[in-house]
Amino acid sequence: MRWNRSLLGTAAASLLLAAQAQAAPTGGHYGGTLKLVAAAAEGTADPGVNYTLKYWQLFPMIYDGLVTFEKAGGKAAFNIIPDLATSLPTPTDGGKTYVFHLRKGIKFSNGKEVMPSDVAYTFTRLFKVLNPNAGTWYNVIVGGDACVKTPKTCVLPGVVADDKAGTVTFHLVHPDSEFLDQLAVPFGSIVPAGTPEKDMGTTPIPGTGAYMIKSYDPNKGMVMVRNPHFKQWDAKAQPWGYPNEITYTFGPTATAQTTAVENGQYDWMFELIPSDRLNEVATKYPHQIHVSPLLAYWYLEMNVNMKPFSNLDARLAVNYAIDRGAMVKLYGGPVLATPSCQVLPPGMPGYQPYCPFTKNPGTKWSAPDMAKAKALMAKSGMIGQKVTVITQNVEPYSGLGDYVQSVLNQLGFKASVKKISPDIEFTYLQNTKNKVQIGVTDWYQDYPAPSDFLNVLYSCANFHPGSDTSINMPGFCDKSIDAMMQKAMTVSLTNLAAADKIWAAVDRKVTDLASTATMFNPKHVDFTSKRLGNFVFSGQIQFLPDLAWVK
Repeated sequence: MRWNRSLLGTAAASLLLAAQAQAAPTGGHYGGTLKLVAAAAEGTADPGVNYTLKYWQLFPMIYDGLVTFEKAGGKAAFNIIPDLATSLPTPTDGGKTYVFHLRKGIKFSNGKEVMPSDVAYTFTRLFKVLNPNAGTWYNVIVGGDACVKTPKTCVLPGVVADDKAGTVTFHLVHPDSEFLDQLAVPFGSIVPAGTPEKDMGTTPIPGTGAYMIKSYDPNKGMVMVRNPHFKQWDAKAQPWGYPNEITYTFGPTATAQTTAVENGQYDWMFELIPSDRLNEVATKYPHQIHVSPLLAYWYLEMNVNMKPFSNLDARLAVNYAIDRGAMVKLYGGPVLATPSCQVLPPGMPGYQPYCPFTKNPGTKWSAPDMAKAKALMAKSGMIGQKVTVITQNVEPYSGLGDYVQSVLNQLGFKASVKKISPDIEFTYLQNTKNKVQIGVTDWYQDYPAPSDFLNVLYSCANFHPGSDTSINMPGFCDKSIDAMMQKAMTVSLTNLAAADKIWAAVDRKVTDLASTATMFNPKHVDFTSKRLGNFVFSGQIQFLPDLAWVK
């Protein structure tokens, strides 16, 4: 017999929830409220749309995919393990078919049991909500390309659900060595069938994780509480989590956040510690500082489809003129960042050191070459052009934006800077309707593969004019480079070393065409309160809030 929840009174419904839920662990380090703080929200709470680090840190404890990355530090963080699926399937049909068997009895936070039909619905919905990577990741599913062209009427025959057998089968157009990676990131979060086929904004979508979003106000904050229907099936995939509640406050500046964490008002801050506070914090609170390496880069994106950066010489001038050493100082100093000229970061497969934009071209950046930059500007014919630099109104973005403005003025542009909230800047940079000429931004790996930087950020397929989900911000499109990237992804199925050589060549070509200007590769600094214990940093997710405990 199926219960009709609407017929239950409040008290009866509460009793039913209690009966269905597995009791949360008590004692030890379980319990309490973990308090996070950031300068601003960062857009929608919809896991099918949001493409920001801030919420990709949260989604893995709220949602689950068929597979996931292990919740761990060190090298284990990059392990793909089963999540809602019982095991990692072995692909058949020459690598084009994957059959997943779903675990039984897992429920969404609204009490509905997860079924294969929910999985099929989720992936069709990704196209309908204009997922940023639908055209470069999920279009490998049979029917995906047609869904990219006409998302509103998307039908995805490549995902076949069998609720009776408990299986969901994916049919791919061609083998894809990164398909499981793309299922493991938050875009692969399974949501209930019937979830509206639009960006849900501030309305939480039910998930299967240990936590659920209780409330979300981008102007104030977010509150996450335990999912009453959660039952732990694998601690490596979805642990119980230590805090009973996790609050995220939006508003305080980086300076105010630093002081508040020092005073124990918050347990962790999203923003970087301001450079003028680093020495103080490192000296007084050395055991509360956590420095971790990253596969990431900070860069300037330049719109190649409108003046002045439709001109290659103007873009090259910017690359030669910026003082990457000065930018590293604005970020926090050489302990926290290293100057770079190229797209791929050190440690990424395919990385080969390359820096043409320096006084001594070679493998490392040495100094800016303003003489060469000014010669390129004279050649470009763009002297006197008005340029607006878009950046966030928080540090270190704000300071970097001011610095870029000064360099552009030195080159002969008439530059100004526009600083906007982190809540909207990332999508603002993507939408061509905003006519962004140049912007300060960054990219942190979705998973450790060169395609996640080069194909995602520079492929023709990821440029969508008029869309907030056009992750190819400069609008760069080179068919010959696209062909090289497709070849690299095909070769990677059988020969990773050969594929890495192709990716290295792609990296150089993209760097030389200068649609972006790489500034540096960062390390990450986390500052935590005295009462926070068990800080775990995942190279895949970064700080894991659910594994932290509060004393």
